[in-house]
Amino acid sequence: MSDYMFTEAFEGMDKDARESFYRTVFMNDPSPYAAELRKQYYKTVLKHMGENVSFGRNVKIINPQWVSIADGVYIADDVTIVARGEGGVTIGEKTSLQHRVYLDTERADTGYITIADHVYIGTGTTLFGHKGLEIGDHTLFAQNITLTPYSHKFPDPDKDIITQGGNCKKVVIGRDVYVGMGCNIMYSGDIGDGSVVGCGSTVVKPIPPYSVAVGTPARVIKKREKTE
Repeated sequence: MSDYMFTEAFEGMDKDARESFYRTVFMNDPSPYAAELRKQYYKTVLKHMGENVSFGRNVKIINPQWVSIADGVYIADDVTIVARGEGGVTIGEKTSLQHRVYLDTERADTGYITIADHVYIGTGTTLFGHKGLEIGDHTLFAQNITLTPYSHKFPDPDKDIITQGGNCKKVVIGRDVYVGMGCNIMYSGDIGDGSVVGCGSTVVKPIPPYSVAVGTPARVIKKREKTE
């Protein structure tokens, strides 16, 4: 094997292959120059991109023509955004997607994800929007949260579970919500404005506004009362 195998391979590439190679390099390069190139690239392919948007390394956006990103959004390294249909993904102003966040509309016909302004999505969080996911402004998701709005049915042991369908609906997370690290939110897990969900909880039914909920399944333990 040649000591210059990869150099020789590069020299044998046609123009399209070289462009793909350079795109891969600049999408993963930590330099400020590469970061600026990433912004220029996404400006040409996204449905909408505002000003002062930051893209980290190894960001993957599938079907960027259905993704809208507003002003001041921060997207960290290794974030993946998958828009499977025209419903797409919309990210509001000054929202932050931390390392390894994964957003997926899941379905081409009904899926969409809408994130309002000033939202924080913590490291390792995975959010699906099978029939729609809406997140209000100033909401905080801590690390390693999973939101999956689908619950499999399995009444017949003689049939494979994957063939028996499931329950699925739109999930709405209100404004100024805080979801603690390691939480799971299921298909019926709407969370009202101003609520707090404790670390490690599993939300299987709606949480009323201004509630504090903990546990598996999550239950309301107190209300956030306004002081005079």
